[in-house]
Amino acid sequence: MEVKDSNGNILQDGDAVTVIKDLKVRGSSEVIKRGTLIKSIRLTNDPAEIDCRVNKTAMVLRTEFVKKA
Repeated sequence: MEVKDSNGNILQDGDAVTVIKDLKVRGSSEVIKRGTLIKSIRLTNDPAEIDCRVNKTAMVLRTEFVKKA
């Protein structure tokens, strides 16, 4: 299974990605700002989602909103 970022680059476990758009976090008033660097991503069973930690909070992000750093 190939997991690709918004630019079509292939992502792997442990890669670092950058958020390309301000994202509102569901269930809270937090916002992940554009340009936020996220290190050590983990791939999931869904090729459109990645598992990561942002500000010590575990969450799942859509690959269409990130690019490989």
